[in-house]
Amino acid sequence: MGSTVISIPEELSPPLPSIKEEKERPNKLSIIFSHLGELQKNKQKMRKLIHSVKVGIALVLVSLLYLLDPLYEQVGENAMWAIMTVVVIFEFFAGATLSKGLNRGLGTILGGGLGCSFATLAQEMTGMGKASTIIIGSSVFIFGAAGTYTRLQPSIKKRYDYAAMIFILTFNLVIVSGLRAEEVLELARDRLSTIGMGFAVCIFISLLVFPSWASDELHDSISSKFQDLAKAIEECLEDYFTLDTEKDNQPCRRSSGSGSCRSVLHSKSKDETLANFAKWEPWHVKFGLYYPWNKYLLVGEQLRDLAPIVLSLKACLQSPRQPSSSVRQSIKEPSEAVGLSLALTLQELGESVMKMRRSQQEAVIMPELKSMRVELNSIISSSKFGPLQIVDELAISSFVFLLMEMVEKVEELAKEVEELGELADFRTK
Repeated sequence: MGSTVISIPEELSPPLPSIKEEKERPNKLSIIFSHLGELQKNKQKMRKLIHSVKVGIALVLVSLLYLLDPLYEQVGENAMWAIMTVVVIFEFFAGATLSKGLNRGLGTILGGGLGCSFATLAQEMTGMGKASTIIIGSSVFIFGAAGTYTRLQPSIKKRYDYAAMIFILTFNLVIVSGLRAEEVLELARDRLSTIGMGFAVCIFISLLVFPSWASDELHDSISSKFQDLAKAIEECLEDYFTLDTEKDNQPCRRSSGSGSCRSVLHSKSKDETLANFAKWEPWHVKFGLYYPWNKYLLVGEQLRDLAPIVLSLKACLQSPRQPSSSVRQSIKEPSEAVGLSLALTLQELGESVMKMRRSQQEAVIMPELKSMRVELNSIISSSKFGPLQIVDELAISSFVFLLMEMVEKVEELAKEVEELGELADFRTK
């Protein structure tokens, strides 16, 4: 039976470098990430410890409203609202703390203002029998239902869900307690002032004392995904072209490539959360106002599109219906050349994102991707191996097809990274 030829019409491009030349190229990014990986766990533990200490300091500061008599005489029992504010809004990332604090302030002001208005109106109508009760009950129903419906809207839920919740809570507390209180405006003012004190303490400590920026976390997370996928591709090809005798003699090692790909595949929720927090953060270090965080999310989407292809390649290579070692060895050199080039291209893109510099897309990356297509077109030809069985033809065709899909995805990814560099004003060198 004749071999299957997959034709890929493409203009001629310079040949890919040999396997030896590819392996001799310095891989600085791999060295950087290997050292970062060793320090990541200890660094994360230290950040958690620092955050815990910051929360403790904030609680001590607002507790002084209770502990010091001069302060307690000014705020009284309303000091508990400052403590509640610190416990509720102090988050790990500075952007999350600022988001919750501003949302809480917005919800408190709107809810307290409307609550005071309707509570005052109900107090003025106490002589009209049950009229005040009807007004309060109707107000609670209308604003509670309207606020809940507003929370369900995607545009509101994404950034202002907490503000809507605090509005409902504050409105109900103020209007119901105002019916029994003599001076509802004074009560609302005192509570709002203590909430403002708690918010000020949180923002001061979160932004100025060893701040944890969600923007830095998102930037590092996106750039590290390139390295994870590059390592997974290298690992797949290394396992595929290892001779069966060598596999039997080698100790069984746990694959980290599949775990890295699944981590990339399931990172959408985390990336969106970090991007939302990053939009609330003020200008700092390398990230200014109105930074293109949505473009980071698009780059993350492209990476998540590439991850399942790598997983499919790994599953395909682990199938028991693979061709013999001799057939695999006949396509080893061009396949490894394409795989190493894909890995190096991903590492180059990841390094350009991490170091915030423009990638060499037009000069290096795009010509190299075109060369990969030409190399894949030459893998399956009658000159490389003799007649094959149908199972072997399907296995080789699936292998080449998945490599071609990865080349196309990496090409799209390179374009997204180039657009990110333009929007974020990455340096050229």
